Amino acid sequence: MMEAVIFDLDGLLIDSEVISYQLYQELLNKYGHSFTIENYAQNYSGKTELGNMETLVDLYQLPISVQEGLDYTLSREKEYFIKGVSLKPGVRELLDYLKKNKYKIALASSSTKDRALFALVQHGIDGCFDEMVFGTEVEKGKPNPDIFLKACKKLKVDPEKCLVLEDSEAGIQASYSARIPVICIPDMKKPTIKYQSMTETILPSLLEVIFYLEKETAKETEN
Repeated sequence: MMEAVIFDLDGLLIDSEVISYQLYQELLNKYGHSFTIENYAQNYSGKTELGNMETLVDLYQLPISVQEGLDYTLSREKEYFIKGVSLKPGVRELLDYLKKNKYKIALASSSTKDRALFALVQHGIDGCFDEMVFGTEVEKGKPNPDIFLKACKKLKVDPEKCLVLEDSEAGIQASYSARIPVICIPDMKKPTIKYQSMTETILPSLLEVIFYLEKETAKETEN
């Protein structure tokens, strides 16, 4: 019986991945480089800001420190966040459904705590989560399983009784490695066949998760 649902943040709850891509592109353009949105989705989506910046600075041999790169992108991102970042379709409906049906709810985001809470508070959904885990709290970020295993531990629920909701291949791999069932709601790209095989299913929106859970509950009741 499923007892808890664990949410990613960027690209799943809030429509922020495209902003991250634009900011990385801005930074690279300053030094005569660029990359495609497909490159971002494949190699950066779902991972920590620190890890991504380390990769960018090293790969493109940028004449700045990792911290300088982070300072630039995070300050620019805050400008976007202040203007408002949209919730993804179905967020409020799914959170309401989970609360009504007594599921435990956790957030497991590669983001920093301050950044994540800024977005959640802006939409008034910060109080919907029983537990939260952020990228800075684990030694290894996604695609490693650490963040999801820590979320299960904080929820006091066995991994097999949790469900992860993710949009990125890094997140799918992390949940699969943690042996936690995962549903993918794609954002920037549909996962490749390799990652699709790691999921329970691929759904078009968070609203569809409600119907999925209802069907699963009905099956368990029949048994």
